[in-house]
Amino acid sequence: MTKTIFLIILFILFSLGCARIRVEAPKEPIKVDISMRLDIYQHIQKDIDAIEDIVSGSPKESQPSDKQSLLDYFIVPTYAQEVLSPEVEQAALRRKDRLAELSSWLQKGVVGENKSGLLEIKNALASDDYLKQLVKAENNDRMIIYESLAKKNNTSVEEIQKLYAQKLQEKALLGTPIEVFNASSGTYEWKIK
Repeated sequence: MTKTIFLIILFILFSLGCARIRVEAPKEPIKVDISMRLDIYQHIQKDIDAIEDIVSGSPKESQPSDKQSLLDYFIVPTYAQEVLSPEVEQAALRRKDRLAELSSWLQKGVVGENKSGLLEIKNALASDDYLKQLVKAENNDRMIIYESLAKKNNTSVEEIQKLYAQKLQEKALLGTPIEVFNASSGTYEWKIK
């Protein structure tokens, strides 16, 4: 008898202790936000570096290795190369031709690198029509490059200009006026590098 009572009590405890799970569909659809960011900036940076190597005259070419194996005679390694458009190469070569002259104007503080990756004349008194034409030609070639990179990478020209401006300001010689963002005031300001 005690065994039966024990089983009844055990049955009652198990039936009361079992949780009931009720599954219902939500009234509103479930939203899953999956954000995937493709980092195209690494490709843009490679293009910027390649163009600036042309402008500065220091191409980074891979040197052939002295180490060779028997396998090298049968298998030739190939690498995917992204080729710059002829317009971009021509614009970069024109920029190379005027680099030395512009560098002196930049160091003197007469011309500066603005936030959009373009040159600006900062001292109108020290400039003449020749300098204005020089700056205009440089900015035209830079815009050819920016527009081509934007098209190639499916992004805006403004985004390319922003990235390129950072690179140009990093490379700028001492004494060059550069337009940088001041976090405390929330505005862009000109500073001498």
